[in-house]
Amino acid sequence: MQKAIVFGVIGLIVGLAVGFFGANSINRNAAKSTTVASDISLPGGGVIPNAPATQGGMQPVVAEALDKAKNEPNNFDAQMSAGDMYAKIGSLEKAKEYYDKGAALAPNDFNGNVRIAAAYFDTKQYETAGKYYQKALELNPRDVNARTDLGSTYIEGPNHDIDKGIVEYEQSLQIDPKHEPTLYMLGIAYIRKGDIDSAKKTLAQLESANSASPLVAKLKEGIEKK
Repeated sequence: MQKAIVFGVIGLIVGLAVGFFGANSINRNAAKSTTVASDISLPGGGVIPNAPATQGGMQPVVAEALDKAKNEPNNFDAQMSAGDMYAKIGSLEKAKEYYDKGAALAPNDFNGNVRIAAAYFDTKQYETAGKYYQKALELNPRDVNARTDLGSTYIEGPNHDIDKGIVEYEQSLQIDPKHEPTLYMLGIAYIRKGDIDSAKKTLAQLESANSASPLVAKLKEGIEKK
């Protein structure tokens, strides 16, 4: 489930704030029997709106996933799947509860560390998110998405260390010079630093990578505002 960052081009278009690109995805197979739409209330808070339900009530896949996590506390996949359920509906505190259980069971799982980091980032616990991204990168140092997200934790964190974030973005670009989200975030970092010349150079790189990217217009807008 390495959808963590390239993942969020849509999120990037929303504004110029440096933020997490990632959106955890949950794949649920539709019930094959006749279904009706209803809201599903999840234990601990949160609702999945208009979810298909069978005559038995709660949509089977959701119920089974949560029951499995409860009944199999030592099952890594079960804990992570339950975390994904809650993350999908924005109940991130509950998602972290399950992700943390999963992390304890499989501390060296790359995707698990990324998913946990995403949940902490989305609740603005940037330092903790950074620790999980760092662990993920120990396992896979060439993952551009995780490294770019790590850079964003430094910029968004309590110290707002833009230079440290830029270092991570530049390392990402050494691996993939045309990685659009990283180029965009690097440009925004330069804008926030007040280095407009470097931001313009980064814009040129982004245009060269993909002139049709919607991130080009957003980065131009940021530069023009300065």
